[in-house]
Amino acid sequence: MAVARRTLFDVLEEAQRLGALGPRPITEVIEHARQFLPALEHVSGRVVDIGTGAGIPGLVIAQDRPDLLITLVDRRQTRIDALQRAVIALGLQDRATVLCTTTQAMARETAHNGVYSAAVSRGFGSPVDTLEAVRPLLMLGGWAVVSEPPIKQTTRWPDDVLGRLGFATPLYLQGIAMFHVEH
Repeated sequence: MAVARRTLFDVLEEAQRLGALGPRPITEVIEHARQFLPALEHVSGRVVDIGTGAGIPGLVIAQDRPDLLITLVDRRQTRIDALQRAVIALGLQDRATVLCTTTQAMARETAHNGVYSAAVSRGFGSPVDTLEAVRPLLMLGGWAVVSEPPIKQTTRWPDDVLGRLGFATPLYLQGIAMFHVEH
């Protein structure tokens, strides 16, 4: 088992200094990332964090849920280099993998296509882009868990897109929307 050499707060503070994380106070960033945890309560196995940037929410999930295997994905190599150092500094390398790739490339690989129990995203792209990006990575019965704006927008998740991609109508928890893969 790996040993942590730094705290999550310190790692995220450094990411903020490097411009990989916005100006929001680190305690708020961590608190928001923890809003994903109730949605993952019954999830086991592998979870992918797409567009992870500085590792939010993936690092928080990896730290708080040591039973899950987390894959942190971003297409920007500079972010990935810093994130790999963060994973090692936090002692998470036995359960967190860092990849510099796109979700489209991942979907073409048997190691990633349809193998994740859940996909999480804090700010990947538009709602439709996010669901289209995660669906190929999720297994039947898996969950997409996406950060929501403070004010609920009922037209944010079009029914026709949900149906086409095999997602059920979203469930809402504080700060997030959850989509179950039905088919």
